[in-house]
Amino acid sequence: MAAIDIRSVRKTYGKSTILKCVDLSIHSGEFVVLVGPSGCGKSTLLRMIAGLEEVTSGEIAIAGRRVNELQPKERNLAMVFQSYALYPHMTVADNMSYALRLRNTPRQQIAAAVARAADILGLTQLLDRRPRDLSGGQRQRVAMGRAIVRQPQAFLFDEPLSNLDARLREHMRAQIKKLHAHLGATSVYVTHDQIEAMTLADRVVVMEGGEIQQIGSPLDLYERPANLFVAGFIGSPAMNILTGRVCRTSTNVSLEAGGQLRISLPWSPAVPHGSLVSIGIRPEHVLLGEPARGSGLQAQVDLTEPTGLGTIVHLTHGDCLIKAFMPGESGIKSGQSVPLALPADRLHLFDAVSSQRLVCAGLQVHRGQC
Repeated sequence: MAAIDIRSVRKTYGKSTILKCVDLSIHSGEFVVLVGPSGCGKSTLLRMIAGLEEVTSGEIAIAGRRVNELQPKERNLAMVFQSYALYPHMTVADNMSYALRLRNTPRQQIAAAVARAADILGLTQLLDRRPRDLSGGQRQRVAMGRAIVRQPQAFLFDEPLSNLDARLREHMRAQIKKLHAHLGATSVYVTHDQIEAMTLADRVVVMEGGEIQQIGSPLDLYERPANLFVAGFIGSPAMNILTGRVCRTSTNVSLEAGGQLRISLPWSPAVPHGSLVSIGIRPEHVLLGEPARGSGLQAQVDLTEPTGLGTIVHLTHGDCLIKAFMPGESGIKSGQSVPLALPADRLHLFDAVSSQRLVCAGLQVHRGQC
C-alpha cells in the first residue's frame, strides 16, 4: 500500500476556483474520509488523485512518485463509484476480472484473485449472475470486488453508498470497515454524510468552499471543532450555536444573547467588553427539567421528536432557538415551560467574526486547540 501526498493543489475552471491550495498527507494503510456539503470540492480532489481531472497547480505524489502527468491506468489505483459502473452484459466474475484480463494475467491467477475477493465479500454464490439480477448492495460489493482483485496501491471511493436505502447503507458501512481492517489498504473515501465519515475514518478531512477546514480523528472534530462551520456540520443533531456580546463586570464574564439570555462563561476571555462571540453546546449536553433546576433559566418547549434512542426537544428562550437530546422517553411535552441549563464545562467558544475557535489556557484565551 502507498502513501498519498497532496501539496499546494489548486483546481480552476476558467475564472472559477474549485480547490484553493489544498495540502494533505495520507499515510500508507490509512482510511481517510473527505466530507463536506455539495460543491465543496471533495469529489474534484478525489478525481484529481485518480487522474480523472487535471491539476491546475501543485503536486500529487503516490508512494513518493509525482503522478500529475500519469494517466489513470498508470497510477495503479482502484476507484469505486456511486453508480457501480458495472458492465451489464458481463457476469459478476467477468466484471471482477476485467482489469486483470486486460493485463493478460494468467487464467489461474485471475481465478484465484476472483475467488479470494468473492469469499471476502460474500459473492461466491453470485459469480455467474449478471448485474440486472443483483440488488443495489450486491452490485456495490461487486464493484468493490473488482477493485480488490487489482491489488492497487490505494482504493478511492466516490460516495459509494448514496444510491442505497438507509438500512442497506448501514450494512455496507460495516462491510467497508471490515474490508479495510482485512486488507489494511490505503483508502480515500468521499461522502457528504457526516455519519459515514465519523464511523469509517481513521481521520476525517472536513472541506468547505474548496478549502480544508479541519483534519483530525472523528472524536477530535466532534469534541474540538476548529471553527463554526465544523461545529455545525459535525454531529447530529447539530451543535447549538448562540451569538452575542461579551459582558464583563468586576465579578464575572458572561454572554448576552437573544436579548434575554445571559450565559456565564467558565473563563475570563481575553476579549473586550462588548465583543461579538459565539458559544456552542451539543444537544446532549443541554440540561432540562430537574437536572437544570437552580439555573434561573426557563425555556418554552416548541416541539419534541422521539427517535427511539431518545427525544430531540426543540426549545426557545427569548429569541434563542436551542435543541436538547434526552435519552429514552423524556416525558416533556410541547407547550411546557421547563428549567434550562447550559453547563459551563460543555461550552465551546468561537470568535463570531473570524468563526475560529477560542481556547482557554488558564485564564487567557487564544486561537487554536487545547
